[in-house]
Amino acid sequence: MDWKLELVIVPVSDVDRAKKFYTEQLGFAEDVDHRAGDSFRVVQLTPPGSACSITIGTGLTTSAPGSYQGLHLVVNDIEAARAELVERGVEVSEPFHFGAQGKQDGVSPNRGDYETFMSLEDPDGNNWQIQEVGRTPKK
Repeated sequence: MDWKLELVIVPVSDVDRAKKFYTEQLGFAEDVDHRAGDSFRVVQLTPPGSACSITIGTGLTTSAPGSYQGLHLVVNDIEAARAELVERGVEVSEPFHFGAQGKQDGVSPNRGDYETFMSLEDPDGNNWQIQEVGRTPKK
């Protein structure tokens, strides 16, 4: 039996501001924007190429806006991804690296899968880690 993660609710304080950030700056596709009165709104957004979406909205969660830390997105070229984000006006860290022993070295010339990251925050402070995977050919 397959168990697939398809949706993560991300707590935000201003749905329209967050929607603009995720669609215009991160390039997520808007799948749904549904309101049922003033106290309930669901906005489903999907990163390019992802089978899992996020939902932001009103009346969805009791988690505090900005409380999610370490959500992961995976890319196969972190430098190209960073250039795209910077061009869209996203404040994103420089790539940083963890060697095979799990120690951060910051300058690893050999970017192995699962070792190179960069980070960013949405307008509420929810933290995203972008991880490079798929750069190293599988043996």
